[in-house]
Amino acid sequence: MAWSWRLEKADGRSVGMSEETFSTQADAETWLGENWRALREDEVDQVTLLDDESVAYGPMSLHEAR
Repeated sequence: MAWSWRLEKADGRSVGMSEETFSTQADAETWLGENWRALREDEVDQVTLLDDESVAYGPMSLHEAR
């Protein structure tokens, strides 16, 4: 299995993939925890976690809850 993040705008349009792929879900989630602010600065609004080609979960907003 290879885990990766699909980077998206708020309307669901894909704007790319995480530069890295991960061997475990935990590694992918750790990476997101360390990089979400930089993704926001790059105008990524939400992410979806993929397990190979299958959606594990998401989309998940990178904005603060109101």
